[in-house]
Amino acid sequence: MDLKHLKKEWEENILFPLTKIFPERKKKFLSPSGLEIPNVAIPEDYEYKGYLEDLGFPGDYPFTRGVQPTMYRGRHWTMRQYAGFATAEESNERYRYLLQQGQTGLSVAFDLPTQIGYDADDPMAAGEVGKVGVSISSICDMETLLKDIPLDKVSTSMTINAPAAVLLAMYIAVAKRQGVNTRQLRGTIQNDILKEFIARGTYIFPPEPSMRLITDTFKYCKEFVPRWNTISISGYHIREAGSTAVQEIAFTLADAIAYVQAAIDVGLEVDQFSQQLSFFFAAHNNFLEEIAKFRAARRLWARIMKDRFSAKDPKSWMLRFHTQTGGSTLTAQQPENNVVRVAIQALAAVLGGTQSLHTNSKDEALWLPTEKSVRVALRTQQIIGYESGVADTIDPLGGSFYIEHLTDEIEKQAMAYIERIDAIGGALTAIERGYLQSEIQESAYQFQKSIENKETIVVGVNAFEDQEEVELERLSVDPEIEKNQVERLIQLRMQRDNVRVSALMNELETVAKSDGNLMPHLITCVENDITLGEICGVLRNVWGEYHPQNWI
Repeated sequence: MDLKHLKKEWEENILFPLTKIFPERKKKFLSPSGLEIPNVAIPEDYEYKGYLEDLGFPGDYPFTRGVQPTMYRGRHWTMRQYAGFATAEESNERYRYLLQQGQTGLSVAFDLPTQIGYDADDPMAAGEVGKVGVSISSICDMETLLKDIPLDKVSTSMTINAPAAVLLAMYIAVAKRQGVNTRQLRGTIQNDILKEFIARGTYIFPPEPSMRLITDTFKYCKEFVPRWNTISISGYHIREAGSTAVQEIAFTLADAIAYVQAAIDVGLEVDQFSQQLSFFFAAHNNFLEEIAKFRAARRLWARIMKDRFSAKDPKSWMLRFHTQTGGSTLTAQQPENNVVRVAIQALAAVLGGTQSLHTNSKDEALWLPTEKSVRVALRTQQIIGYESGVADTIDPLGGSFYIEHLTDEIEKQAMAYIERIDAIGGALTAIERGYLQSEIQESAYQFQKSIENKETIVVGVNAFEDQEEVELERLSVDPEIEKNQVERLIQLRMQRDNVRVSALMNELETVAKSDGNLMPHLITCVENDITLGEICGVLRNVWGEYHPQNWI
């Protein structure tokens, strides 16, 4: 039976006569990545090489259907709500509240000064302390942040990049004070500097020393914190900057290739560290494309690790990822609609096989979310997990002709991007030349243009608008927080052993100038009350700061 021939007959005899009377909504249907959407998918629409080669079984190569044999039949994904604001005390209260509400892992948001290595009392931090995340300047702040939270039982994700090694050092030091063996610690540091150069901008040091901090972390955690994910290679911020779904996974995996190669270049065996790599993706509104994106990313990474890097351990082939629903898709207009958007995006992440998930709150396009809106966001995950039934079988959309067609197309186009990046000289060279940035900018421009000309409808923004005023509870950050943080730092510096501090900072400078591993020295420094800003200041003096080229 020739299905392509039969489909053509169906179109000519049944479909086209009807569409002459009742035309379709669009002349051409395209996904947000520009992939052509067939009117109805048939098996011949994708290049089926065979079940085991294309799909396989869950927990087995090429992991299209999931990285674990049981997936959510064993346990649900980690419900990890991203939170952090104001002081360590207030954030600690929010974390304990979320854990009481059924959250199963912590996810820490840091304020901008912390993200770029400045203490709360630095002039560069003025006006930003505690505004978009929690302010952490010292081990005392970290200890307060984690008070009464059992670090041997709770998995913690920290969204921190340029100074990630320092914040991890603080976390390890607090765990030691709690009496927790570091080999028991579970969690993730984002630690992904390449995407900062591409899409986000919270970098400090030039690329080479930035990569060194990352590989030092790989080496240290392999030996002392083996259950910790030493990097979360992020497509989320690439997507939020305006990329398509295809670009999101292509550029993320290109970055991952660069990190793997950097680790190999400093003497690590691929199977020694690759199981501590994790990924972080966005979930946006095009439900079916997002599901296919996750499946394509898993399959593509398995093939890259197996064929390109000759990894032997099947665990090294697994792409494990956290998902966050799309912040840039939320609207300030009619914010209640965001509850629906988040539910659709979260369902796509689950059907795509995510390992952990953050669901955005409805009011995040307006201000920091309130406890009530955070609770609704968490309940969204719980309803999907416990009421919808989608977690009861593995990869329930696997075998859908359209899903498999879309998975194939996304994989092909993403691989074509990776090959172009390889031809340029790899991700770092492509970043330095502005290639990735310009591709993202062009996609963002085209998407915005499609909203303005109403090819893309955003409910409440360019269609179905109303003029009602937003009436939601608002969370605000007390400006006194900055003053109090500064006073605490003054007290800390007066009470610590400053002779010991001076000696340790000199040692840190010496190690930074050598090729020794910085992690043990960072832990010792924070244990002796040396602050984040002081440590980053030493490293700035040795390595300098990164200033991007004007590539536009």
